[in-house]
Amino acid sequence: MRKVPMTIGGAETLRAELNDLKSNVRPRITQAIAEAREHGDLKENAEYHAAREQQSFCEGRIKEIEGKLADSEIIDVKSIPATGKVIFGTTVTLYNIDTEVSVTYQIVGEDEADVKNAKISVGSPIARAIMGKAEGDEVSVTTPGGEVSYEIEKVEHL
Repeated sequence: MRKVPMTIGGAETLRAELNDLKSNVRPRITQAIAEAREHGDLKENAEYHAAREQQSFCEGRIKEIEGKLADSEIIDVKSIPATGKVIFGTTVTLYNIDTEVSVTYQIVGEDEADVKNAKISVGSPIARAIMGKAEGDEVSVTTPGGEVSYEIEKVEHL
């Protein structure tokens, strides 16, 4: 099994969600099931069935998070010497040669990707095109809108 790269921030977010599910959500659902059972006939008890469905979702999510954390390789980009090359976890400023606009992205794991917060997946077309490249390099990225040319302005280990 290949380990999946994940940033420290991504792992912390998953651990926080896991902790919340185990210490808050799971007990609340258990209590809702107990209360619904007290109402009698379970066959026609909508509250009971809704609580059981929530319990199933919660347990599934707990297993999913535990699996992701077990299969992950947590990478602290700050501990890796900066070489000016794009690697997993670095924050990269790209200059769009055509539009003359700069954008900044952090390269993160699949589960951490959030374009609105400038985090792109290591498997995205832009990340794949710039991995291993250095500041000053020009890269072409094939996007749904066609070829886009970027210059790598800055690579940071934040």
